[in-house]
Amino acid sequence: MLQKELGEIFLLQTKAMPGVLISVSEVRVSADLSIAKAYLSIFPSEKGQEIIKAITENTKAIRFDLGQRVRLQLRKIPELQFFLDESIDYLENIDKLLKNND
Repeated sequence: MLQKELGEIFLLQTKAMPGVLISVSEVRVSADLSIAKAYLSIFPSEKGQEIIKAITENTKAIRFDLGQRVRLQLRKIPELQFFLDESIDYLENIDKLLKNND
């Protein structure tokens, strides 16, 4: 549920930034629901660190928006931590290396 709602929040936010796409690839929540680690896939990947920094600076606003969306389903809104998911870049690099060996 958190992954879906965060994805929708980022979709609305990126409409103002043409050429940028942010998707939530995974959300890991601690056992006591106090911390949620969200892994974000960002396109173009060159802007990844810059965008993660901006998102981290706006974590309170994002958590508030999330709370408004899920307040009836969750009794406690977890603290959010955002990380860059580089698995797609890693896979592309492996694919490129394999093609070069052919």
